Amino acid sequence: MIRPTVLLVEDEPAQREMLAYNLEAEGFDVITADNGEDGLILVDENDPDLIVLDWMMPQLSGIEVCRRLKSNSKTRQIPVIMLSARAEEVDRVRGLETGADDYVVKPYSVIELMARVKAHLRRIRAAAVGNRLEYGDIMLDPETHKVFRSQSELKLGPTEFRLLSTFMEKPGRVWSRDQLLDRVWGRDIYVDTRTVDVHVGRLRKALCQHGGDDPLRTVRGAGYALG
Repeated sequence: MIRPTVLLVEDEPAQREMLAYNLEAEGFDVITADNGEDGLILVDENDPDLIVLDWMMPQLSGIEVCRRLKSNSKTRQIPVIMLSARAEEVDRVRGLETGADDYVVKPYSVIELMARVKAHLRRIRAAAVGNRLEYGDIMLDPETHKVFRSQSELKLGPTEFRLLSTFMEKPGRVWSRDQLLDRVWGRDIYVDTRTVDVHVGRLRKALCQHGGDDPLRTVRGAGYALG
């Protein structure tokens, strides 16, 4: 079995060594960088399955690294877990809106972080298996991990892809935020409901990037639905 590759970008040596040790103990191949510039080079050279990225780094911050990764069609699909000592909601939202798929506040539980890494990698594998889904002019292909609307390919991050897949499996169904958290993020990691709103907003933007009406519906006090 091929071992998943995790890129760890962390400028604090002690933290980097400790996380690399634990990731390797969990069965991952680990490559490390101590700055954002080298991290971007390693992404290009190694095509990692997941990136653990520290926010506060000199020269090129983790936020800027994440922004560049998510604006590049070749790296947009790689899940990014952001590590940060910034615990305020505004910082968490900023990290997610920049493109991070998860946000972990320092000091963190290593056990919880390992659970989050494994959960994101499980979802990647699950998304790669399944039948093509269609709704109106939207087509989602789990095998190729591609989404088209009116035959134009849409660029979605991995979390937005899972959200859309959930909506398309049962069009018209209203999903509460808690239900989406269980379905898209999983019960084994904690994510607050504000995270759902951020990613639904990103999905809406992605679905309309080539024009067309917003197919998602907000049901006040209940949640979200497709159609």
